[in-house]
Amino acid sequence: MADTQTVATKPVETEPEKQPKSVRVVLLALMITMMLAMLDNMIVGTAMPTIVGELGGLEHLSWVVTGYTLATAASTPLWGKIGDMYGRKGVFMSSIVLFLIGSALSGMAQDMGQLIGFRAIQGLGAGGLMVGVMAIIGDLIPPRERGKYQGMMAGVMALAMIGGPLVGGTITDHWGWRWAFYINLPLGVVALAAISVVLHLPKKRAQARIDYLGAGLLTVGITAIVLVTTWGGSEYAWTSARIMELIGIGVAALIGFVFWQTKAAEPVVPLHIFRSRNFTLMSVIGFVTGFVMFGATLFLPLYQQSVQGASATNSGLLLLPMLGAMLVTSMVAGRVTTSTGKYKVFPVVGSVLMVVGLYLLSTMDTDTTRFMSGVFMAVVGLGMGCLMQITMLVAQNSVEMKDMGVASSSTTLFRTLGSSFGVAIMGALFNNRVQHVMTERAGAIGSKVTEKSAQLDAASLKKLPAVAREAYQHAVSSGTHSAFLLGAVVAVVALAAAVFVKEVPLKGAGPQ
Repeated sequence: MADTQTVATKPVETEPEKQPKSVRVVLLALMITMMLAMLDNMIVGTAMPTIVGELGGLEHLSWVVTGYTLATAASTPLWGKIGDMYGRKGVFMSSIVLFLIGSALSGMAQDMGQLIGFRAIQGLGAGGLMVGVMAIIGDLIPPRERGKYQGMMAGVMALAMIGGPLVGGTITDHWGWRWAFYINLPLGVVALAAISVVLHLPKKRAQARIDYLGAGLLTVGITAIVLVTTWGGSEYAWTSARIMELIGIGVAALIGFVFWQTKAAEPVVPLHIFRSRNFTLMSVIGFVTGFVMFGATLFLPLYQQSVQGASATNSGLLLLPMLGAMLVTSMVAGRVTTSTGKYKVFPVVGSVLMVVGLYLLSTMDTDTTRFMSGVFMAVVGLGMGCLMQITMLVAQNSVEMKDMGVASSSTTLFRTLGSSFGVAIMGALFNNRVQHVMTERAGAIGSKVTEKSAQLDAASLKKLPAVAREAYQHAVSSGTHSAFLLGAVVAVVALAAAVFVKEVPLKGAGPQ
Protein backbone atom coordinates (compact mmCIF):
# COMPACT_ATOMS: atom_id res chain seq x y z
CA MET A 1 0.00 0.00 0.00
CA ALA A 2 2.84 2.38 0.86
CA ASP A 3 4.50 1.81 -2.54
CA THR A 4 1.23 2.40 -4.37
CA GLN A 5 0.69 5.65 -2.53
CA THR A 6 4.21 6.87 -3.35
CA VAL A 7 3.77 6.17 -7.07
CA ALA A 8 0.31 7.71 -7.14
CA THR A 9 1.39 10.95 -5.47
CA LYS A 10 4.53 11.41 -7.54
CA PRO A 11 3.04 14.00 -9.93
CA VAL A 12 1.87 16.14 -7.00
CA GLU A 13 5.37 16.28 -5.54
CA THR A 14 7.51 16.52 -8.68
CA GLU A 15 5.64 17.68 -11.75
CA PRO A 16 5.14 21.35 -10.86
CA GLU A 17 8.83 21.70 -9.97
CA LYS A 18 10.23 19.76 -12.95
CA GLN A 19 8.10 21.25 -15.69
CA PRO A 20 5.98 24.27 -14.71
CA LYS A 21 5.67 25.28 -18.39
CA SER A 22 4.49 21.78 -19.27
CA VAL A 23 1.89 21.88 -16.50
CA ARG A 24 0.57 25.17 -17.87
CA VAL A 25 0.29 23.65 -21.36
CA VAL A 26 -1.55 20.64 -19.90
CA LEU A 27 -3.89 22.96 -18.00
CA LEU A 28 -4.67 24.84 -21.21
CA ALA A 29 -5.48 21.53 -22.94
CA LEU A 30 -7.66 20.51 -19.98
CA MET A 31 -9.56 23.80 -20.15
CA ILE A 32 -10.18 23.26 -23.89
CA THR A 33 -11.54 19.79 -23.09
CA MET A 34 -13.71 21.20 -20.32
CA MET A 35 -15.02 23.78 -22.79
CA LEU A 36 -15.96 20.97 -25.22
CA ALA A 37 -17.96 19.20 -22.53
CA MET A 38 -19.83 22.34 -21.44
CA LEU A 39 -20.41 24.02 -24.80
CA ASP A 40 -21.87 21.07 -26.64
CA ASN A 41 -25.45 20.99 -25.35
CA MET A 42 -25.76 24.79 -25.49
CA ILE A 43 -24.57 25.03 -29.09
CA VAL A 44 -26.72 22.08 -30.16
CA GLY A 45 -29.76 23.47 -28.34
CA THR A 46 -29.61 26.63 -30.46
CA ALA A 47 -29.30 24.56 -33.65
CA MET A 48 -32.20 22.19 -32.88
CA PRO A 49 -34.95 24.05 -34.80
CA THR A 50 -32.79 23.97 -37.95
CA ILE A 51 -31.92 20.29 -37.40
CA VAL A 52 -35.60 19.35 -37.10
CA GLY A 53 -36.37 21.38 -40.20
CA GLU A 54 -33.89 19.33 -42.25
CA LEU A 55 -34.08 15.86 -40.68
CA GLY A 56 -37.71 15.85 -39.51
CA GLY A 57 -38.63 13.62 -36.57
CA LEU A 58 -40.02 16.38 -34.32
CA GLU A 59 -41.64 13.74 -32.08
CA HIS A 60 -38.18 12.38 -31.22
CA LEU A 61 -36.59 15.79 -30.66
CA SER A 62 -36.18 15.46 -26.90
CA TRP A 63 -34.13 12.27 -27.35
CA VAL A 64 -31.33 14.24 -29.02
CA VAL A 65 -30.65 15.80 -25.61
CA THR A 66 -31.91 12.91 -23.45
CA GLY A 67 -29.74 10.31 -25.23
CA TYR A 68 -26.64 12.43 -24.68
CA THR A 69 -27.52 13.16 -21.03
CA LEU A 70 -28.25 9.52 -20.24
CA ALA A 71 -24.99 8.29 -21.75
CA THR A 72 -23.00 11.01 -19.96
CA ALA A 73 -24.54 10.34 -16.54
CA ALA A 74 -24.28 6.54 -16.83
CA SER A 75 -20.64 6.54 -17.98
CA THR A 76 -19.31 9.19 -15.58
CA PRO A 77 -18.59 6.84 -12.61
CA LEU A 78 -17.04 4.22 -14.92
CA TRP A 79 -14.52 6.62 -16.45
CA GLY A 80 -13.40 7.70 -12.98
CA LYS A 81 -12.91 4.13 -11.76
CA ILE A 82 -11.17 2.92 -14.93
CA GLY A 83 -8.78 5.89 -14.68
CA ASP A 84 -7.93 4.92 -11.10
CA MET A 85 -7.30 1.31 -12.15
CA TYR A 86 -5.42 1.66 -15.45
CA GLY A 87 -3.92 5.14 -15.47
CA ARG A 88 -5.47 8.54 -16.00
CA LYS A 89 -3.79 9.69 -19.22
CA GLY A 90 -4.76 6.86 -21.58
CA VAL A 91 -8.32 6.67 -20.24
CA PHE A 92 -8.80 10.44 -20.55
CA MET A 93 -7.49 10.47 -24.12
CA SER A 94 -9.82 7.57 -24.95
CA SER A 95 -12.82 9.58 -23.71
CA ILE A 96 -11.79 12.55 -25.89
CA VAL A 97 -11.42 10.28 -28.95
CA LEU A 98 -14.85 8.71 -28.31
CA PHE A 99 -16.40 12.19 -27.91
CA LEU A 100 -14.83 13.33 -31.21
CA ILE A 101 -16.02 10.18 -33.03
CA GLY A 102 -19.54 10.84 -31.74
CA SER A 103 -19.27 14.50 -32.83
CA ALA A 104 -18.13 13.58 -36.35
CA LEU A 105 -20.87 10.96 -36.74
CA SER A 106 -23.53 13.36 -35.38
CA GLY A 107 -22.48 15.91 -38.00
CA MET A 108 -22.97 13.28 -40.72
CA ALA A 109 -26.37 12.02 -39.47
CA GLN A 110 -28.98 11.58 -42.22
CA ASP A 111 -32.07 11.16 -40.04
CA MET A 112 -33.19 11.76 -36.46
CA GLY A 113 -32.65 8.13 -35.43
CA GLN A 114 -29.00 8.25 -36.50
CA LEU A 115 -28.50 11.58 -34.75
CA ILE A 116 -29.89 10.24 -31.47
CA GLY A 117 -27.63 7.15 -31.65
CA PHE A 118 -24.53 9.19 -32.50
CA ARG A 119 -25.33 11.68 -29.74
CA ALA A 120 -25.37 8.75 -27.29
CA ILE A 121 -21.85 7.80 -28.46
CA GLN A 122 -20.80 11.41 -27.99
CA GLY A 123 -22.35 11.36 -24.50
CA LEU A 124 -20.38 8.23 -23.55
CA GLY A 125 -17.18 10.13 -24.30
CA ALA A 126 -18.43 13.29 -22.58
CA GLY A 127 -18.84 11.32 -19.35
CA GLY A 128 -15.06 11.04 -19.14
CA LEU A 129 -14.20 14.64 -20.09
CA MET A 130 -15.10 16.55 -16.91
CA VAL A 131 -14.04 13.65 -14.67
CA GLY A 132 -10.70 13.40 -16.47
CA VAL A 133 -10.06 17.13 -16.19
CA MET A 134 -10.80 17.21 -12.46
CA ALA A 135 -8.88 14.01 -11.65
CA ILE A 136 -5.78 15.03 -13.64
CA ILE A 137 -5.74 18.44 -11.94
CA GLY A 138 -6.03 16.50 -8.67
CA ASP A 139 -2.99 14.40 -9.68
CA LEU A 140 -0.83 17.30 -10.84
CA ILE A 141 -1.55 20.06 -8.35
CA PRO A 142 -1.68 19.85 -4.54
CA PRO A 143 -5.06 20.88 -3.03
CA ARG A 144 -3.53 23.97 -1.41
CA GLU A 145 -2.37 25.23 -4.82
CA ARG A 146 -5.46 24.03 -6.67
CA GLY A 147 -7.49 27.02 -5.51
CA LYS A 148 -5.52 29.29 -7.85
CA TYR A 149 -6.95 27.46 -10.84
CA GLN A 150 -10.58 27.71 -9.70
CA GLY A 151 -11.03 31.04 -11.44
CA MET A 152 -9.80 29.51 -14.69
CA MET A 153 -12.37 26.70 -14.45
CA ALA A 154 -15.17 29.08 -13.44
CA GLY A 155 -14.20 31.34 -16.35
CA VAL A 156 -14.51 28.45 -18.81
CA MET A 157 -17.91 27.59 -17.34
CA ALA A 158 -19.16 31.19 -17.58
CA LEU A 159 -17.78 31.56 -21.11
CA ALA A 160 -19.55 28.37 -22.20
CA MET A 161 -22.89 29.47 -20.76
CA ILE A 162 -22.72 32.98 -22.20
CA GLY A 163 -21.07 32.10 -25.50
CA GLY A 164 -22.80 28.78 -26.21
CA PRO A 165 -26.08 30.14 -27.58
CA LEU A 166 -24.26 32.94 -29.45
CA VAL A 167 -21.76 30.53 -31.03
CA GLY A 168 -24.50 28.01 -31.81
CA GLY A 169 -26.64 30.61 -33.54
CA THR A 170 -23.72 32.03 -35.53
CA ILE A 171 -22.47 28.61 -36.66
CA THR A 172 -25.97 27.44 -37.64
CA ASP A 173 -26.74 30.64 -39.58
CA HIS A 174 -23.45 30.86 -41.48
CA TRP A 175 -22.02 27.33 -41.74
CA GLY A 176 -25.02 25.05 -41.24
CA TRP A 177 -26.11 22.94 -38.25
CA ARG A 178 -23.63 20.13 -38.96
CA TRP A 179 -20.80 22.44 -37.92
CA ALA A 180 -22.34 22.64 -34.46
CA PHE A 181 -20.79 19.15 -34.13
CA TYR A 182 -17.78 19.47 -36.44
CA ILE A 183 -16.48 22.49 -34.46
CA ASN A 184 -15.49 20.02 -31.70
CA LEU A 185 -12.97 18.26 -33.95
CA PRO A 186 -10.18 20.88 -34.30
CA LEU A 187 -10.43 21.84 -30.62
CA GLY A 188 -10.35 18.19 -29.56
CA VAL A 189 -7.34 17.41 -31.76
CA VAL A 190 -5.40 20.34 -30.23
CA ALA A 191 -6.23 19.10 -26.70
CA LEU A 192 -5.28 15.52 -27.61
CA ALA A 193 -1.93 16.58 -29.10
CA ALA A 194 -0.97 18.69 -26.08
CA ILE A 195 -1.97 16.00 -23.58
CA SER A 196 -0.20 13.26 -25.55
CA VAL A 197 3.10 15.12 -25.71
CA VAL A 198 3.25 17.02 -22.43
CA LEU A 199 1.25 15.15 -19.78
CA HIS A 200 3.31 12.64 -17.80
CA LEU A 201 1.56 10.49 -15.22
CA PRO A 202 2.58 7.10 -13.79
CA LYS A 203 1.20 4.10 -15.67
CA LYS A 204 -0.89 1.64 -13.71
CA ARG A 205 -2.13 -1.86 -14.30
CA ALA A 206 -4.68 -3.16 -11.83
CA GLN A 207 -4.75 -6.89 -11.17
CA ALA A 208 -8.49 -6.95 -10.41
CA ARG A 209 -11.05 -7.01 -13.20
CA ILE A 210 -13.57 -4.25 -13.78
CA ASP A 211 -16.70 -4.72 -11.68
CA TYR A 212 -19.08 -5.34 -14.59
CA LEU A 213 -22.06 -6.30 -12.41
CA GLY A 214 -21.69 -3.15 -10.32
CA ALA A 215 -21.28 -1.06 -13.47
CA GLY A 216 -24.43 -2.60 -14.96
CA LEU A 217 -26.54 -2.06 -11.85
CA LEU A 218 -25.35 1.54 -11.51
CA THR A 219 -26.04 2.23 -15.20
CA VAL A 220 -29.59 0.85 -14.91
CA GLY A 221 -30.22 2.86 -11.73
CA ILE A 222 -28.92 6.15 -13.15
CA THR A 223 -30.74 5.62 -16.46
CA ALA A 224 -34.03 5.04 -14.64
CA ILE A 225 -33.55 8.17 -12.50
CA VAL A 226 -32.73 10.39 -15.47
CA LEU A 227 -35.69 9.02 -17.47
CA VAL A 228 -38.05 9.64 -14.53
CA THR A 229 -36.87 13.25 -14.22
CA THR A 230 -36.94 13.75 -18.00
CA TRP A 231 -40.30 12.12 -18.77
CA GLY A 232 -42.19 12.84 -15.55
CA GLY A 233 -44.81 15.54 -16.04
CA SER A 234 -44.09 15.90 -19.77
CA GLU A 235 -44.14 12.63 -21.72
CA TYR A 236 -46.00 10.80 -18.93
CA ALA A 237 -47.96 11.86 -15.86
CA TRP A 238 -46.01 11.55 -12.61
CA THR A 239 -48.47 8.91 -11.39
CA SER A 240 -48.50 6.92 -14.66
CA ALA A 241 -47.59 3.21 -14.76
CA ARG A 242 -44.46 3.91 -16.88
CA ILE A 243 -43.03 6.38 -14.34
CA MET A 244 -43.87 4.08 -11.43
CA GLU A 245 -42.12 1.19 -13.23
CA LEU A 246 -39.02 3.31 -13.80
CA ILE A 247 -38.94 4.39 -10.16
CA GLY A 248 -39.23 0.74 -9.06
CA ILE A 249 -36.46 -0.38 -11.44
CA GLY A 250 -34.21 2.51 -10.39
CA VAL A 251 -34.63 1.92 -6.65
CA ALA A 252 -34.12 -1.86 -7.00
CA ALA A 253 -31.00 -1.40 -9.17
CA LEU A 254 -29.43 1.14 -6.79
CA ILE A 255 -30.13 -0.99 -3.70
CA GLY A 256 -28.58 -3.97 -5.52
CA PHE A 257 -25.63 -1.80 -6.52
CA VAL A 258 -24.93 -0.66 -2.93
CA PHE A 259 -25.16 -4.25 -1.68
CA TRP A 260 -22.81 -5.53 -4.40
CA GLN A 261 -20.24 -2.80 -3.74
CA THR A 262 -19.67 -4.31 -0.30
CA LYS A 263 -18.77 -7.64 -1.99
CA ALA A 264 -16.88 -6.63 -5.15
CA ALA A 265 -13.10 -7.00 -5.28
CA GLU A 266 -12.65 -3.65 -7.08
CA PRO A 267 -15.96 -1.76 -6.62
CA VAL A 268 -16.98 0.90 -9.15
CA VAL A 269 -17.72 3.31 -6.28
CA PRO A 270 -15.85 2.19 -3.14
CA LEU A 271 -18.27 2.89 -0.31
CA HIS A 272 -15.43 3.65 2.09
CA ILE A 273 -15.02 7.11 0.50
CA PHE A 274 -18.39 8.03 2.07
CA ARG A 275 -16.94 7.36 5.52
CA SER A 276 -15.29 10.73 5.15
CA ARG A 277 -17.76 13.24 6.54
CA ASN A 278 -16.48 16.00 4.29
CA PHE A 279 -16.78 13.89 1.13
CA THR A 280 -20.39 12.99 1.92
CA LEU A 281 -21.26 16.60 2.75
CA MET A 282 -19.65 17.82 -0.49
CA SER A 283 -21.73 15.29 -2.43
CA VAL A 284 -24.88 16.73 -0.85
CA ILE A 285 -23.79 20.33 -1.55
CA GLY A 286 -22.85 19.41 -5.13
CA PHE A 287 -26.29 17.86 -5.68
CA VAL A 288 -28.03 20.99 -4.37
CA THR A 289 -25.78 23.30 -6.42
CA GLY A 290 -26.65 21.35 -9.59
CA PHE A 291 -30.33 21.45 -8.65
CA VAL A 292 -30.32 25.22 -8.21
CA MET A 293 -27.94 26.24 -10.99
CA PHE A 294 -29.56 24.42 -13.89
CA GLY A 295 -33.03 25.37 -12.70
CA ALA A 296 -31.96 29.03 -12.59
CA THR A 297 -30.36 28.96 -16.03
CA LEU A 298 -33.55 27.43 -17.45
CA PHE A 299 -36.13 29.82 -15.97
CA LEU A 300 -34.28 33.15 -15.80
CA PRO A 301 -34.01 33.64 -19.60
CA LEU A 302 -37.64 32.51 -19.95
CA TYR A 303 -38.77 35.11 -17.40
CA GLN A 304 -36.68 37.86 -18.99
CA GLN A 305 -37.94 37.11 -22.48
CA SER A 306 -41.61 36.54 -21.62
CA VAL A 307 -42.13 39.13 -18.87
CA GLN A 308 -39.41 41.73 -19.41
CA GLY A 309 -39.43 41.57 -23.20
CA ALA A 310 -35.74 40.77 -23.63
CA SER A 311 -34.45 39.44 -26.95
CA ALA A 312 -34.00 35.67 -27.25
CA THR A 313 -31.07 36.16 -29.65
CA ASN A 314 -28.64 37.01 -26.86
CA SER A 315 -30.11 34.62 -24.28
CA GLY A 316 -26.66 33.79 -22.91
CA LEU A 317 -25.99 37.46 -22.15
CA LEU A 318 -29.14 37.61 -20.02
CA LEU A 319 -27.32 35.48 -17.43
CA LEU A 320 -24.26 37.75 -17.35
CA PRO A 321 -24.93 39.22 -13.84
CA MET A 322 -25.11 35.73 -12.33
CA LEU A 323 -22.19 34.26 -14.27
CA GLY A 324 -19.98 37.33 -13.83
CA ALA A 325 -20.52 37.30 -10.06
CA MET A 326 -19.84 33.56 -10.01
CA LEU A 327 -16.56 34.05 -11.87
CA VAL A 328 -15.30 36.84 -9.59
CA THR A 329 -16.22 35.01 -6.36
CA SER A 330 -14.70 31.77 -7.57
CA MET A 331 -11.40 33.52 -8.29
CA VAL A 332 -11.39 35.24 -4.88
CA ALA A 333 -12.31 31.98 -3.08
CA GLY A 334 -9.50 30.17 -4.89
CA ARG A 335 -6.88 32.79 -4.03
CA VAL A 336 -7.94 32.97 -0.37
CA THR A 337 -7.94 29.16 -0.07
CA THR A 338 -4.45 28.97 -1.59
CA SER A 339 -3.00 31.68 0.64
CA THR A 340 -4.63 30.63 3.93
CA GLY A 341 -5.46 26.94 3.50
CA LYS A 342 -8.90 27.69 4.99
CA TYR A 343 -12.06 26.84 3.09
CA LYS A 344 -15.02 26.13 5.41
CA VAL A 345 -16.20 29.74 5.28
CA PHE A 346 -16.93 29.46 1.54
CA PRO A 347 -19.52 26.64 1.62
CA VAL A 348 -21.28 28.39 4.54
CA VAL A 349 -21.29 31.89 3.02
CA GLY A 350 -22.04 30.49 -0.45
CA SER A 351 -25.07 28.56 0.81
CA VAL A 352 -26.41 31.61 2.67
CA LEU A 353 -26.05 33.80 -0.43
CA MET A 354 -27.71 31.13 -2.56
CA VAL A 355 -30.72 30.91 -0.21
CA VAL A 356 -31.05 34.71 -0.07
CA GLY A 357 -30.57 35.14 -3.83
CA LEU A 358 -33.14 32.50 -4.73
CA TYR A 359 -35.65 34.01 -2.31
CA LEU A 360 -35.09 37.42 -3.93
CA LEU A 361 -35.63 35.88 -7.38
CA SER A 362 -38.89 34.38 -6.13
CA THR A 363 -40.17 37.91 -5.36
CA MET A 364 -39.96 39.00 -9.03
CA ASP A 365 -43.24 39.92 -10.70
CA THR A 366 -44.40 41.66 -13.88
CA ASP A 367 -43.15 45.04 -12.58
CA THR A 368 -39.62 43.98 -11.61
CA THR A 369 -37.00 45.97 -13.54
CA ARG A 370 -34.10 44.37 -15.38
CA PHE A 371 -31.70 46.13 -13.01
CA MET A 372 -33.30 44.58 -9.92
CA SER A 373 -33.50 41.12 -11.47
CA GLY A 374 -29.80 41.53 -12.38
CA VAL A 375 -28.97 42.35 -8.75
CA PHE A 376 -30.88 39.27 -7.56
CA MET A 377 -29.06 37.10 -10.11
CA ALA A 378 -25.72 38.50 -8.95
CA VAL A 379 -26.47 37.42 -5.36
CA VAL A 380 -27.15 33.85 -6.55
CA GLY A 381 -23.97 34.01 -8.66
CA LEU A 382 -21.89 35.08 -5.65
CA GLY A 383 -23.22 32.08 -3.74
CA MET A 384 -22.55 29.60 -6.53
CA GLY A 385 -19.05 31.03 -7.03
CA CYS A 386 -18.26 30.08 -3.43
CA LEU A 387 -19.50 26.53 -4.00
CA MET A 388 -18.79 25.38 -7.56
CA GLN A 389 -15.10 24.48 -7.34
CA ILE A 390 -14.71 24.29 -3.56
CA THR A 391 -16.94 21.20 -3.49
CA MET A 392 -14.60 19.34 -5.84
CA LEU A 393 -11.49 20.60 -4.01
CA VAL A 394 -12.69 19.44 -0.57
CA ALA A 395 -14.02 16.14 -1.96
CA GLN A 396 -10.64 15.34 -3.55
CA ASN A 397 -8.83 16.39 -0.37
CA SER A 398 -10.96 13.90 1.59
CA VAL A 399 -9.78 10.73 -0.20
CA GLU A 400 -6.51 8.92 -0.90
CA MET A 401 -4.75 9.46 -4.22
CA LYS A 402 -5.77 5.99 -5.40
CA ASP A 403 -9.45 7.06 -5.20
CA MET A 404 -9.00 10.44 -6.92
CA GLY A 405 -10.90 9.31 -10.03
CA VAL A 406 -13.93 7.88 -8.23
CA ALA A 407 -14.05 10.92 -5.93
CA SER A 408 -14.07 13.24 -8.94
CA SER A 409 -16.63 11.16 -10.85
CA SER A 410 -18.92 10.71 -7.84
CA THR A 411 -18.94 14.46 -7.12
CA THR A 412 -19.62 15.18 -10.81
CA LEU A 413 -22.38 12.55 -10.88
CA PHE A 414 -24.16 14.02 -7.84
CA ARG A 415 -24.10 17.46 -9.48
CA THR A 416 -25.45 15.96 -12.72
CA LEU A 417 -28.25 14.13 -10.91
CA GLY A 418 -29.01 17.32 -8.99
CA SER A 419 -29.42 19.20 -12.26
CA SER A 420 -31.76 16.47 -13.60
CA PHE A 421 -33.93 16.67 -10.50
CA GLY A 422 -33.80 20.48 -10.47
CA VAL A 423 -34.96 20.85 -14.06
CA ALA A 424 -37.67 18.19 -13.58
CA ILE A 425 -39.13 19.27 -10.25
CA MET A 426 -38.82 23.03 -10.74
CA GLY A 427 -40.13 22.53 -14.29
CA ALA A 428 -43.16 20.57 -13.08
CA LEU A 429 -43.94 23.23 -10.49
CA PHE A 430 -43.50 26.00 -13.07
CA ASN A 431 -45.74 24.30 -15.65
CA ASN A 432 -48.45 23.63 -13.08
CA ARG A 433 -48.53 27.28 -11.96
CA VAL A 434 -48.54 28.60 -15.53
CA GLN A 435 -51.46 26.36 -16.50
CA HIS A 436 -53.39 27.35 -13.37
CA VAL A 437 -52.87 31.11 -13.76
CA MET A 438 -53.59 31.06 -17.50
CA THR A 439 -56.91 29.30 -16.91
CA GLU A 440 -57.70 31.65 -14.02
CA ARG A 441 -56.92 34.86 -15.95
CA ALA A 442 -57.78 33.99 -19.55
CA GLY A 443 -60.25 31.13 -19.22
CA ALA A 444 -60.54 28.62 -22.07
CA ILE A 445 -58.27 30.68 -24.35
CA GLY A 446 -55.51 30.67 -21.73
CA SER A 447 -55.82 26.95 -21.15
CA LYS A 448 -55.67 26.26 -24.88
CA VAL A 449 -52.59 28.47 -25.38
CA THR A 450 -50.50 26.45 -22.90
CA GLU A 451 -52.01 22.97 -23.28
CA LYS A 452 -49.03 21.71 -25.33
CA SER A 453 -46.25 23.66 -23.60
CA ALA A 454 -46.02 26.18 -20.78
CA GLN A 455 -42.95 27.71 -22.44
CA LEU A 456 -43.76 29.86 -25.46
CA ASP A 457 -41.14 31.33 -27.76
CA ALA A 458 -41.09 35.02 -28.72
CA ALA A 459 -42.83 34.42 -32.07
CA SER A 460 -45.72 32.52 -30.43
CA LEU A 461 -46.02 35.18 -27.74
CA LYS A 462 -46.43 38.00 -30.30
CA LYS A 463 -49.30 36.16 -32.01
CA LEU A 464 -51.38 35.97 -28.82
CA PRO A 465 -54.32 38.31 -28.22
CA ALA A 466 -53.49 41.12 -25.76
CA VAL A 467 -55.54 39.51 -22.97
CA ALA A 468 -53.82 36.15 -23.36
CA ARG A 469 -50.37 37.77 -23.62
CA GLU A 470 -50.88 39.73 -20.39
CA ALA A 471 -52.21 36.60 -18.68
CA TYR A 472 -49.15 34.66 -19.84
CA GLN A 473 -46.78 37.25 -18.41
CA HIS A 474 -48.50 36.97 -15.03
CA ALA A 475 -48.47 33.16 -15.36
CA VAL A 476 -44.72 33.02 -16.05
CA SER A 477 -44.09 35.41 -13.16
CA SER A 478 -46.12 33.14 -10.86
CA GLY A 479 -44.37 30.05 -12.21
CA THR A 480 -40.88 31.44 -11.63
CA HIS A 481 -41.96 32.54 -8.13
CA SER A 482 -42.86 28.95 -7.24
CA ALA A 483 -39.75 27.46 -8.89
CA PHE A 484 -37.28 29.82 -7.18
CA LEU A 485 -39.02 29.53 -3.82
CA LEU A 486 -38.56 25.77 -4.05
CA GLY A 487 -34.91 26.38 -5.00
CA ALA A 488 -34.44 28.53 -1.88
CA VAL A 489 -35.90 25.78 0.33
CA VAL A 490 -33.64 23.14 -1.26
CA ALA A 491 -30.61 25.45 -0.85
CA VAL A 492 -31.21 25.39 2.92
CA VAL A 493 -30.12 21.73 2.77
CA ALA A 494 -26.75 22.86 1.38
CA LEU A 495 -26.44 25.38 4.22
CA ALA A 496 -27.15 22.67 6.82
CA ALA A 497 -24.50 20.44 5.21
CA ALA A 498 -21.96 23.30 5.03
CA VAL A 499 -22.26 23.99 8.76
CA PHE A 500 -21.00 20.46 9.52
CA VAL A 501 -17.97 20.62 7.18
CA LYS A 502 -14.75 19.96 9.12
CA GLU A 503 -11.74 22.15 8.34
CA VAL A 504 -9.21 19.45 7.37
CA PRO A 505 -5.79 20.88 6.36
CA LEU A 506 -5.33 20.85 2.59
CA LYS A 507 -2.65 18.43 1.38
CA GLY A 508 0.44 20.13 0.06
CA ALA A 509 -0.14 23.12 2.37
CA GLY A 510 3.43 23.46 3.53
CA PRO A 511 5.35 21.06 5.81
CA GLN A 512 3.46 17.84 6.46
